[in-house]
Amino acid sequence: MSSETKSGRQPRVMIYAMNYAPELIGCGRYTGEIGDFLVSQGTPLTVVTTPPHYPGWATRDGYGNRYVTEKVGGATIIRCPLGLSKNMKGFGRMWAPLSFALTSMPVVIWRILTERPTHIFCIEPTLMGAPAAILAAKCVGARTILHVQDLEIDAAFAVGHVKSGAVKTAAFGFEKIVLKLFDNIVTISHKMAEKLTHKGVKTDQLRLIRNWVDTSKIYPQKGKNSFREELGFTNDDFVVLYAGNIGVKQALNLVMDSAEQLADTKIRFVIAGDGPEKASLVARKATNVTFLPLQPENRLNDLLNLADVHVLPQLESAADLVLPSKLGGILASGKALVAMADLDTELAVFLGNDAVLVPAGDVARMSEAIRTLFTAHDPQNPTVRASKALLQLDRARAMKQLADLLDVRTAEAEAPEMAAAKG
Repeated sequence: MSSETKSGRQPRVMIYAMNYAPELIGCGRYTGEIGDFLVSQGTPLTVVTTPPHYPGWATRDGYGNRYVTEKVGGATIIRCPLGLSKNMKGFGRMWAPLSFALTSMPVVIWRILTERPTHIFCIEPTLMGAPAAILAAKCVGARTILHVQDLEIDAAFAVGHVKSGAVKTAAFGFEKIVLKLFDNIVTISHKMAEKLTHKGVKTDQLRLIRNWVDTSKIYPQKGKNSFREELGFTNDDFVVLYAGNIGVKQALNLVMDSAEQLADTKIRFVIAGDGPEKASLVARKATNVTFLPLQPENRLNDLLNLADVHVLPQLESAADLVLPSKLGGILASGKALVAMADLDTELAVFLGNDAVLVPAGDVARMSEAIRTLFTAHDPQNPTVRASKALLQLDRARAMKQLADLLDVRTAEAEAPEMAAAKG
């Protein structure tokens, strides 16, 4: 099927993103699904990105840290190298997006000028390469759209990656200028949208499109769980699960503190994923904590159903900077959730009664909530929780919103017109 814009022009889209498929978690997963959707609608697509490296901050899946051009499912994907180090903190953490901006800049400019896409779809993180894309887009009359998955500059200072006052002033000044240059800005939460307006973004520039979950792939599982059997857990073992990136921002030291407080019970903690903080967590040698590597797509539903309760830790300083991308999968699994979220934050408002909420950073309250759920748990009759919040994370709805923004005519939109024409 060949899609067309609402003006009758054939849309051509460039996605400019630091993270993309085959990365399995975080914004790379969502951006990859956007790319797959565009290709499914017949939209010519070019992606400028990096080799898959998240969450471990090391290239994987057989990719080297070099320039590679590949055809994947109808999309042309150009992968550009980036600076990676074992210590992804401080300057090392900032060097990764900066180096990608430098290595991708000539690629982005050349591709925009020669391919003349109708839409440039940039993803934050990272903003650093955006000026080159915006400049080239203006030369060919393309619309520029920024998808804010993470307020990366706010987060960098909130978690202490960067502490210099001069750098902070320069970074926020750069951000304010660049944000105003985009035609549209998409973000994933109301609080992030509010922060963007405080940075000078006009409300008519903004669109809210939640991250989504495919409930045909993630759903409450009945019967035996393969992970529980492999790990040697009994039905009486109560499993507390965190699955995702293991970095500073995720505050998993708080989960380790809680595990130590609950070491006298049959509560077992599982931390699944990868990231720069994993080694320090493993080094704590907590006897009731099991670590698993990042799991393949075909085992994700099994993994999320391993839990009796999921946990979402959060630093108070990072509140409302991001709505966790793992939230959809947690809610779709039908398991209980204990989330660190202060009452005035969007995460708390969004979850409502769908989770047990405890104050950000309060390990004692989190441990108390887990212990209460453990005491009430009946392994013979596990509870499956229906989530009202999950309705806001519908995949079809999100794709329709993105299609409208990118002027892509979907199969659903064309069906009534085709029927009318035949009539």
